[in-house]
Amino acid sequence: MSSPNPSASQLLQSPVLSNSFIFINTHRRNHEKFQRFNKPIVFATVSLPATERPLQTHNLASKNDKYCGLQSQKFQDTIKALPMKERTDIFNKVKKNGRNWSISDFNDFLMALVMGNEQDTALKLYSELSSYGLKPNSWTFSIIIRCYCKKNNLFEARRVMDSMLETGLYPNVTTCTIVIDSLCKSGMLKEAFEVFEFIGRIGGKPSIQTYNCLLKGLCYVGRVEEAYEMLMNIKKDSIKPDIYSYTTVMDGFCKVGRSNEAMDLLNEAMERGLAPSVVTFNTLFNGYCREGKPMKGIDVLKLMEKSNCKPDNISYSTLLNGLLKWGKIRPALRTFNEMVKFGFEVDEKMMNSLLRGLCMKSWEEKDLSEDAYQLFEKMTKKVSISDPGTYGIVIRALSMGKKTDEALIHLHHIIEIGLIPRTITFNNVIQALCWDGKIDKALSILFLMYEHGKIPSRTSYDNLIKTLDRLERFTDASIVYGRALKQGVVPHRKPQDISLGKSCSTTMFIRLSHA
Repeated sequence: MSSPNPSASQLLQSPVLSNSFIFINTHRRNHEKFQRFNKPIVFATVSLPATERPLQTHNLASKNDKYCGLQSQKFQDTIKALPMKERTDIFNKVKKNGRNWSISDFNDFLMALVMGNEQDTALKLYSELSSYGLKPNSWTFSIIIRCYCKKNNLFEARRVMDSMLETGLYPNVTTCTIVIDSLCKSGMLKEAFEVFEFIGRIGGKPSIQTYNCLLKGLCYVGRVEEAYEMLMNIKKDSIKPDIYSYTTVMDGFCKVGRSNEAMDLLNEAMERGLAPSVVTFNTLFNGYCREGKPMKGIDVLKLMEKSNCKPDNISYSTLLNGLLKWGKIRPALRTFNEMVKFGFEVDEKMMNSLLRGLCMKSWEEKDLSEDAYQLFEKMTKKVSISDPGTYGIVIRALSMGKKTDEALIHLHHIIEIGLIPRTITFNNVIQALCWDGKIDKALSILFLMYEHGKIPSRTSYDNLIKTLDRLERFTDASIVYGRALKQGVVPHRKPQDISLGKSCSTTMFIRLSHA
């Protein structure tokens, strides 16, 4: 027969907990500014020899901690999907029946709350601990320290640790590592190293996770040489650095323009049998692209393939952005095509940059004009382009690639959708049409410019007059010349004698004369 006042383990069997949600351990990082300590940290004052400490202080890696951790996980796994009303019911049930709990039961539930990001509820429950007739043990204190660290309230975390020390209890290495991590994230390296030294004073041995927190903290404040020295020293100890250790220092090197040294560290890590993650490689992509060496990123991509590590969207996007930034258009196009092939999304801004790069490169390397046009077609199907500059650069590429009909279509299209092309766009089309001998279409663009208040360039007028002269349409050439002077533009080329040439049609003559 079950007890009328269930324990924590009995509470787990309650039907109300069998489905739905209450806790999710998201491990979110809050980047708010950390509150600084107002007085020196107390850990440096603790220096009792291990033999003079009470038995209960030797709890740096106790079996009880492991047991409590497993119990807390059971709570998190069981209390998964409670609606708000049932959540309130279970908290009230804890308050009502918790007086028959052991401190272990209490800790289990407290840890579940903290890991479920219910910190305020956990702190409220902790404040009522004495009403349950219980006294906190080392695990209780450790849970509350973790709670305050998750809330980024390091002053209160320190205060709880002070209370813990005053009772003759000491935090384990995991708890100290959590505090170190929080201090490092706030840039409080001095205090973090005090906690690190404190671990040794109470007979503990830092884990590789502890060192990793310090490595990241050192790199965060730009002390990369110290981080590298610490990494080298760790290798001399019995603790082996993991890939995260190497990745952290690599990231530090990359951020200060020393990506080649970061690559040396990667090679060393791989020689030691460590498998680099995609995050490790992404660190190198960032470093090389920041330093203006995006082609080294291509080598990193090949190394990833050799290491059986698949690039993610960040890998490709970082590399593509770097290649575009430093004008490596052909490699950028290959990278873009590879991204599309593997199903990665390319944002509109980056596609626009690639399109512009291809268009400008195609002015010199004509074979790229088709690639530019194909990319433009993909973009127009995927997004609505509203930048006249983007259209303008495509129209220019089409014009220079002797695709004047397509250039005309897109010029008229952007006018129809309410985008007024820039003057240079009109001029580019006029010049291309003149070179292509399509003088009447070129003159129609001239009329469009007049209608939209645009003044053609001297080069456009010169090309028009030259083409009209070549076609012996001297009257039309003279009218164009006169219109140029009226607008304040003096062409380099003057039309030939009107009496020698052919006249244009009456309609064209009237349009040119009254434009």
